Amino acid sequence: MNAAEWMPLVFMGLMGLALLIYVVLDGYDLGVGLLMVGANDEHKDRMVASIGPFWDANETWLVLGVGILLVAFPKAHGLIIGALYLPVAVMLIGLTLRGVAFDFRVKAHAQWKPLWNRLFMAGSLMASLAQGWMLARYITGFQEGWTYTAFAAVIALALSAAYALLGAGWLIMKAEGELQALAVKRAKLAWPAVVIGLALISLATPLVSPTVSARWFRMPELIALLPIPLTTGLSLLGLRALLNSHRVLGKLCWLPFALMVLVMLLGSLGLAYSLYPYVLIDQMTVWQAAAAPKSLAFILWGCAFTVPAILGYTVFVYRVFWGKASELSYA
Repeated sequence: MNAAEWMPLVFMGLMGLALLIYVVLDGYDLGVGLLMVGANDEHKDRMVASIGPFWDANETWLVLGVGILLVAFPKAHGLIIGALYLPVAVMLIGLTLRGVAFDFRVKAHAQWKPLWNRLFMAGSLMASLAQGWMLARYITGFQEGWTYTAFAAVIALALSAAYALLGAGWLIMKAEGELQALAVKRAKLAWPAVVIGLALISLATPLVSPTVSARWFRMPELIALLPIPLTTGLSLLGLRALLNSHRVLGKLCWLPFALMVLVMLLGSLGLAYSLYPYVLIDQMTVWQAAAAPKSLAFILWGCAFTVPAILGYTVFVYRVFWGKASELSYA
């Protein structure tokens, strides 16, 4: 296999890795924003404190993933971003609202703090729904019709529920006392929505995408792929059982979050298998969309330094600020 054949695959893998890390890392802090609904002021402050050192850096992975799409697959970038122009705008507005509200909620006068809290929650919801909508539209190759619109709406809601469950797992791990107990209750509420959403997606995806249907429902591939849905189901069942155990408030507080990360990882593996070798399903393969080999070789040197640097910084930050969340401070 020559460079023109393997380099596009390397960049596709790097882009997939960046977006997976983004979904996990920014997913939990978007979920925490969703879970602020109905919480008291003290709990909201502690929720924000739990994501304070991380949330802004988490979005670096989104920038990296989209950047790789732009420079390594320029032909696909224009088509994908053009087709997703409106939900991308909604997502960016939501992320901007979160950033502004995060700073202003503590600096504004007391009477304005509820407004900034609402904007933080609204921004989290907008970004979550927009990302789910974009994922659904991408999976179906941007096809039009009420069936595809309904499918996009289901995935938008399911991804938001998954983010909420991921955020609840984060709070169980990072919080103590009343907030930790509240996170367990919210996790129990989000769990059925995630399960129902995944079930509907599993049933609907083969109907809206013949390519995905052919990949998953033929022998012997069907048998080889069974561990993915089975492990996902067992992980979700284990998570729900754990929420009824008192141990989730103690030594096993990390396990709900870890199980949700596993579910996200398995979902990404299933998605990667469904889409390969397409950058844009049924329309453009990785090799058709890739930039010239000389350009890819130059970009690869940049990624060889950039990706480890971002990964190292991420690991360092989480190591430094690991442990239970402390009181919110902007000093």
